Amino acid sequence: MKRELPKIGAAVWVRKDGKVLLGTRIKKQGYGTWALPGGHLEMNETLTECIARETREEAGIEVENIRFLTFAEDIHKEQGLHYVTFFYAADWKSGEPVPQPEEFSDFEWFEWDKLPEPIFRPARLFLNQGINPFP
Repeated sequence: MKRELPKIGAAVWVRKDGKVLLGTRIKKQGYGTWALPGGHLEMNETLTECIARETREEAGIEVENIRFLTFAEDIHKEQGLHYVTFFYAADWKSGEPVPQPEEFSDFEWFEWDKLPEPIFRPARLFLNQGINPFP
């Protein structure tokens, strides 16, 4: 029998002009919630490489000054899922957000104290830690 292992994810709070980027998810897990760009870590890829790649793939933008913030465990026993998600902050470098059609329906920039609801569960786990990615 194949042994199941937790999956490693990475997500990034991207800042531009004092606002953060969030998109509306269209994937089954988290459908209709606001989420950060991010995804699964690939073999032989560093977490910062993952952040840069996922942001480019999902939102069509480039980021810089990528910095580690914290991590969160997200266990869904009823669904048989277990993620360890590493959260980063980064500054927008270039490009206009264009959603990858399989992931997001749109992207918008929000003020930190006016984030939309509902927030995707991993981002909620981050917010529950009380960390401001851009003090």
